[in-house]
Formats: sequence, structure tokens, C-alpha cells
Amino acid sequence: MPIRKTYEFEGVTGAKVGRFNQGINTQFIVYRMGETVIDTGPSNQWRYVKQFLAQQPVEQLLLTHHHEDHSGNAHHISMAHGVLPRAPKLAQDKLATGYKTPYLQRLIWGSLVPVKTQTLREQESLADGSKIIPVHTPGHAKDLTCYFLPEQGYFFSGDLFIAKRLKLLRSDENLEQLLQSIQKVLKLDFDTLFCPHGGIIKDGKSALQEKLNNILDLCEKAQTLSKKGLSLEEVTHQLLGPEDMVAKLTGGNFCKTNLIRQGLHISLL
Repeated sequence: MPIRKTYEFEGVTGAKVGRFNQGINTQFIVYRMGETVIDTGPSNQWRYVKQFLAQQPVEQLLLTHHHEDHSGNAHHISMAHGVLPRAPKLAQDKLATGYKTPYLQRLIWGSLVPVKTQTLREQESLADGSKIIPVHTPGHAKDLTCYFLPEQGYFFSGDLFIAKRLKLLRSDENLEQLLQSIQKVLKLDFDTLFCPHGGIIKDGKSALQEKLNNILDLCEKAQTLSKKGLSLEEVTHQLLGPEDMVAKLTGGNFCKTNLIRQGLHISLL
């Protein structure tokens, strides 16, 4: 499948790729600002990512975290453009050695091609000297690091945002940390959010605030039902409906129950 959609917004260009067309969790947008590329897209889409990146030189590649849809083509880009990617320190070992990719993720994205990286600095910059500030935002992954561009009012969100409503949670995600990370980012001064799954969101800060509110509201409802004596399964079914095919294909690794289970223990004070 060729590039599904292209984006252009005030100095930022993007290309959406993906083996499947089954919603935002099966597609990925590679963004670039001039010679700087943020995340790489999945390895099974290298043919199309390569086409997008061939439009002008790549001098800098910044990774948000180790997950294969974000880093899968880092090795290919490194070889094709002669750049040493920069990555969060917590991601570097997995990026260097690779890791076992669960079946569903491998089906959608392919696997990570191991790649050597250099550690992110406290501050990076674009070719014109404007600042790129890495912001550590654990929750979705321990190493997740987003990028804040204060002079442009841009925020590249990695997997912090994705959508305004959270319906599923991976077993290795930490909901409490995710909420803390969103609260941390909401203190930054930005307007436009660039999500590699959800696209370009012009009123990005408001959208992120809405996501926070929706999660807290879900946690409150779950805790209220639990106090009434409903089981975890009953609470999940009432608030989010029955588990779907994703839960079955991942053996419960990515499911609604994980979200409600953690939501029952979130402090709402």
C-alpha cells in the first residue's frame, strides 16, 4: 500500500503509512521539519517511508521510544542518510539488541531492525537553531520522550495522545504515570500537537486536556460501580462493553480490562 496521506503544516510535513487501514492504531505518520525527522514508521513500510524522506536530505533523526512503529526504520534511515539517531537513554539497549515482538504488533508493523543510537541531549535544535526540548513522559512506555518546540508552539506527542478517549491498555502500561505525564505536558506552552497516529491537532493542548478529563471520569465511574459491589468484569462491560478481537488476539495483553483494573486504583483527590 503506497503513502496513504500527506500532511503539510507551517514547516512540518508528514506521510501516513500502514499495512492495514483499520483505524489510527494501524497507521503511522512520519513527520519532518526540514532536515529533522521525528520517529520512523514501521519496518514493513520502509519502501514508502524511503520515498517520503528522499525529497530532501535527513541530517537528524529523533526517536520518541523503542516501540517498533516508531523506531522500525531507524537502521534503514541511518544507513541511507548517514545519520546516527538520537534516542532516550532508556530506549537504547532495546534499540541496539532488538526484542521479541508480540504477534499482533508484528503483523501490523513488522519487527524492529536493531540500530545503534546516541543519547538524547537535554536540548536539541533544528537547523535554524530553534530549540527542541525532550520531555520524558512515561506511562505508555518507560522510555517515552516527547518533543516540545517552544518557538513554534509545537508538541510532538509520540504515543502520549493518540486519541481523546482511552479504551484499551497494554499490560505493561502504567495508567498513573500516564496521567502524571499528561499533567506535566499541560503546563507547557504549545498550540499544535503532532500525533503519529491521530494526525495534526491545531488546538492540541485542549485535546490533551480533554483526554485527561475523560480518563479521570472513567476512573471515577469505575470506582463508583466497584463500591456498589460489581466485579471487575462487570464494571468493564458496563463502561466499555465486552472485550473485542484485539484482546483475544493479544491474549489479554491489550484490552479494556487492563484499563479498568488500573483505573480502580487511581487517586481522584
